[in-house]
Order: sequence, then structure tokens, then C-alpha cells
Amino acid sequence: MNKLVPSLLLLRGLPGSGKSTLAALLSENGTVPVFSIDDFFTNTQTGEYKFQFDKNHLAYQQCEFNTRAAMEEGKPKIIVDNVFSMDWEMQPYILLAKEFSYKLFVVTVEKFHDGKNIHEVSEEQLNKMSEKFKVKLK
Repeated sequence: MNKLVPSLLLLRGLPGSGKSTLAALLSENGTVPVFSIDDFFTNTQTGEYKFQFDKNHLAYQQCEFNTRAAMEEGKPKIIVDNVFSMDWEMQPYILLAKEFSYKLFVVTVEKFHDGKNIHEVSEEQLNKMSEKFKVKLK
């Protein structure tokens, strides 16, 4: 009999690719915790998203902290959705997965739909982000 191993799923992709939508779909009706730096910038009362570049580092810290706390609680599955355009951005989560013996899955979400970029990231900025984006296939 196979014992289920706790799993950490990192969803990565450009803004507007559908990471948050996929995370919600995979969250099993909200029973699987989902963390994102977007959480930091989203008003929990109104749902309004307001990005503040000078607080971006705090958003990353909070996301990592929440992931660690969920692992300490022994949550069997955890989802993190962020851009993760470069490998080093995933490194804290790779280390957490090792520390807490979670199996790590990295899923790249591509935009094959007509969804909108709700974060108002300019086309120029999206192009810059996509140039930095690296996918490790082997």
C-alpha cells in the first residue's frame, strides 16, 4: 500500500496566465491551502488588489511564512502560486520542501485562454518578464 507523501505544488507563470484560477480549482473547495504574494496586496474585506512595489519584499516573506506554518501544521497538500520567473525565486520553497519532507511539484501555467491580466501589468513589463522566464525540463 502506498502512503501519500505530503506535497508542495508551485504554480508559476506570467501575470494573467491563470495561476490563481488553477490554484482555486486544485484547492479542493478551499480545503487545500493556497498562498500567493497577491494575498498581501488584496484587501480581505473588499477583494480589491493594490500592488505596492515598496512592500513586495514583505509579500514574499508573508507567503513563505504562511507556507512554513502550513508545513508545521502537517497539511498534506499546499499550493503556492507566484510568477517564479527565475529559479532563485523558488529556492526558499525548495528548501522548505526538503526541510519538511514534502514532495515538490513545479507546474508552469501558460496562457491558452482569453483571460485578462487583472494586475494591470503592462505589455512591456510582461515581455521583460517572459524574457527572464526559464523552464527546466530535465
